[in-house]
Amino acid sequence: MESILQHEKECYLCGRMTDLEEHHVIFGNPNRKNSEKYGLKVWLCAEHHRGNEGPHQNREIDVALKIIAQTAFEARYGDRDDFRRVFGKSWI
Repeated sequence: MESILQHEKECYLCGRMTDLEEHHVIFGNPNRKNSEKYGLKVWLCAEHHRGNEGPHQNREIDVALKIIAQTAFEARYGDRDDFRRVFGKSWI
């Protein structure tokens, strides 16, 4: 599924348009598959995906992206309880 969080193929955090990697905002099995199913993914440049200022290394960025993804999910697919049923917890 396409992302419901962004429509342009550019780094979600800095706008860079090269060296991009797809990031599933809620990751870890089965959440990676659910992120794919519900479009909870963004493009990140390699630095912002795997570097110190990316969600895999920086908890604040990770949680901020999860809150954005949860908000989008709730607006499109259901409420907070629906989000918890799919992803196991709420970040809001």
